[in-house]
Amino acid sequence: METSEFTELFPGFPHELGLECLTRLPYTGHRVASGVCRRWRDLLQSQDFYYHRQRYGFTHKIACLVQAFSAGVVDGRKHGDSLCYGVAVFDSVSRTWERLDPVPTHPNGLPLFCQLASCEGKLVVMGGWDPVSYDPIRDVSVYDFTTQRWRQGKEMPSKRSFFAIGACSGRVYVAGGHDENKNALKTGLVYDLRMDEWTELPPMSKERDECEGMVIGDEFWVVSGYGTDNQGEFDGSADVYGFRSGQWKRVKGVWEAGRCPRSCVGVGKDGKLESWTDLDPAIKVGTYGVMLGGQVLVTGSEYQGAPHCFFMVEINDGKKGKLESIVVPDDFSGFVQSGCCVEI
Repeated sequence: METSEFTELFPGFPHELGLECLTRLPYTGHRVASGVCRRWRDLLQSQDFYYHRQRYGFTHKIACLVQAFSAGVVDGRKHGDSLCYGVAVFDSVSRTWERLDPVPTHPNGLPLFCQLASCEGKLVVMGGWDPVSYDPIRDVSVYDFTTQRWRQGKEMPSKRSFFAIGACSGRVYVAGGHDENKNALKTGLVYDLRMDEWTELPPMSKERDECEGMVIGDEFWVVSGYGTDNQGEFDGSADVYGFRSGQWKRVKGVWEAGRCPRSCVGVGKDGKLESWTDLDPAIKVGTYGVMLGGQVLVTGSEYQGAPHCFFMVEINDGKKGKLESIVVPDDFSGFVQSGCCVEI
């Protein structure tokens, strides 16, 4: 890491020693430490420092989940008995749960069916439906775990729902879904978090509504989905975007045709795609999985209306261990609509 810009972090101490101390500081202390002085603030909030902590093993992975809460819980005021959605955070190291402050533009709950991605220790919330009018929206909100604050990003260029999403190297990739007239899409976009700008991607090979997105290595996979004229007929192929080539390729036979991929696509042995719903009968309904390095947080129910359960699963060389049930506070036991892993 460059040292010339950040000198005398601790007066009278060598720069390397000061940097080592701040590198070891838990992320929960970054907001307070940022208020010590401008030099600390600039360092702690810099991209270079994030990658420096990552390189030396001082980051760790958390799961951020769009989860159903009672409406009275999200903003501290009573809103009746209906449900709304907020962001729950599960720390797999400490096994603790917390809830992020509401997005300022949505104080009474997140947009329905919004999507999550993470970039450089930040959480990005995109799209969804207005919870009152059910109209699709283009909002982009970014949560910085260092400052513990939300900011608004540049809106999505167009309205789309049920799209695939993935992130890599400071950029968020979206593709597929459908427009506000329910027409399935084969277009894609990329959002540069640092520049706060959107760029169009080349079109995919076919329309893919209700597809699922994931990043595998240096590729963005858009799995399954269906076209406008084939509602609900989920395809068995995927369109794969190469970050280096800037081109799509179509891969056939990677998913079970006719099976919805939303929220349940995982990577199994030999890099093959599989469904988290097949792990155990206890999570057959409303399944969602978030990969956290060598572990997966999976959640779901045994049947419609059954209690929502949460498990951790160890993964070694693509082989999965047994489900380990985890204790979840009542306030965090609701249905999970979407989520992602954030390395902080």
